Formats: sequence, structure tokens, C-alpha cells
Amino acid sequence: MWGLVPLFWPLLKPAGAAEILAHRMVWSLVFVAAALIFVRRWKWAGELLRQPRRLALVTVAAAVITVNWGVYIWAVNSGHVVEASLGYFINPLVTIAMGVLLLKERLRPVQWVAVGVGLAAVLVLTIGYGRPPWISLCLAFSFAVYGLVKKKVNLGGVESLAAETAIQFLPALGYLLWLSAHGGSTFTGEGLGHSALLASTGIVTALPLVCFGAAAIRVPLSTLGLLQYMAPVFQFLLGVLYFGEAMPPERWAGFALVWLALVLLTGDAWRSSVRTARSARTARTLAAETRVPSTTMTTGTASAVRKAESVASAAEAPEVSPSAKP
Repeated sequence: MWGLVPLFWPLLKPAGAAEILAHRMVWSLVFVAAALIFVRRWKWAGELLRQPRRLALVTVAAAVITVNWGVYIWAVNSGHVVEASLGYFINPLVTIAMGVLLLKERLRPVQWVAVGVGLAAVLVLTIGYGRPPWISLCLAFSFAVYGLVKKKVNLGGVESLAAETAIQFLPALGYLLWLSAHGGSTFTGEGLGHSALLASTGIVTALPLVCFGAAAIRVPLSTLGLLQYMAPVFQFLLGVLYFGEAMPPERWAGFALVWLALVLLTGDAWRSSVRTARSARTARTLAAETRVPSTTMTTGTASAVRKAESVASAAEAPEVSPSAKP
């Protein structure tokens, strides 16, 4: 669904990007609120309101995702689908760079190489476009910041979207009312079908997120991470094959470097997960070998068992990284 969303935004013309964005904010809250009423999950809202720091972070997330949504909608409806897809290809590289700069994380050698290849790709694309790929960079950096903030807020996907759109709701509704008062709104002037499409922006925004949240608890994180590359792949193919956007050789070269960086990252992550799995199996074997019947277990043996089980638990703990989607 995320990969095919570039087909949806052009259907909303003649509405401009700002009007589409405002409708997306308003109708997303309506859709998510209805879902939360249905499942009766409101306890988190009271807790959030009693925590000013978390509420401030949600406000930052709402502001950042507003920029991201607005740039993405404008890019698609202005014929920059390929450049928009590039933003989601380089997002993992930007996220890693932010982890180093802001969180003082340490990178493995292959990750450093991947980041370097990504920087080279941006330089090549800058030459190819005759300007920096600012659409791609804006999308990548805004989603990287969004992921970082959401990691600190630690809210579920649906709850987080509800909180963010609740903050966006009044400014968005105020803009739509102002637009209508000045005769610039297309909501009521382009027929019932157009109105229904604008209202469906809430479903287009929330439904993929709900599916993602459901998938996240059912499949391994390594598989989930690989599947997320499908969205920019679909967007890139739509831009080239369906929308017919130009891809001169220098852009192919830039994209090839980005894809090389992603291959390096994915391969390194795969090897790391294999090593973690082996460590977990070794720790479980150690725990099994040191486990004896409780009637004969000595204090030293019990301590060894607890230590082995602790190692096994630590080795099995997955590493969660923020994701990015349009």
C-alpha cells in the first residue's frame, strides 16, 4: 500500500498539496479515533497528558511529519516520484548517521563504508540534477528525526498517530475553513467523488500503519526490515515506468550507489543477526548442560544456570530501529 500511494495523490487534483495535507490531518484523526473507540483503548491518552515531556515530543513529531507529508504530496503531484523514492532509499543511511552524531552510537566498519557510499551517491545525484536532491534529503531527514522522536515517545503506532493528528487537527481544520471562506476549497466544488477521495486520505494514511503494526508482532524484525524496501522500490518503478520520469545515466549511477550502500547495510545486518542467533543457541546449550534436578543443585550450580539463562536472554533480544514511510 505504501509503495502504491503515488497513484492516489494525483487523483485529488485540482486540490493543491496544502489542501490535501490539511484533509489528510483532519480525516486521519477521524479514522484513528473511530478505531480507538471500537477497541476501547484510551488509557494511554490520560497518561500522555500527565507527562509534559512526552507531550512535547509528540508535538515535535507532529511538526516533523507535517513537513514530510507535505513535501511528499507536493513531490508526487509535481512529477518528482523518483526523487521522492530516493528519500526513502537513503533514509536508513541518514538514520545511522544521526545515531552516530546524536546518540553517540558506534558503527561497524561495513556501516561506515555504507554511509560513505551514500554520501558519494548524493554528490553524484547533485551533479546529475544540477542541484542537491533536496526533496530526497528533506524526506529522508524528516523521517529520520520522526523515527528518533517516536523512539523516545514510545507509543504504539495507532496511538502515536492519534496523538500527532490530534495536535495537527485544529490548525488543519482552521486552514480548511479559511480556504473555504476565501473560495479556494475544492472539497464541495468538484463533486461528491472528489469529496469522498479527500475524506479517504484518513484511510490511506492509517490503514497501512495498522497493517504494519500487526505485522511487526508476527514476523521477525529482520524480515520486516527487508520488506520495508518494497515501498521505495514500487515508488521508483512507478516513477520510471508509469509516470515516465527521466533517468539519465548520472541518476542511474547515483541510484546504483545508494542501492550498493543498502546491500552493504543489509548484508552486515544479516551477518550480525546470524552471529546473535549462534550466541543464543550456545548460551541455551550451556544453560541446559548446567541445569540439574533442584534436589541436588548446589548454590554454585544454580548461579551458573542463572548466568547462562541471562546470557541467552540478552542474546535473543532484538534490536529495534525506527522505520519510515510516506
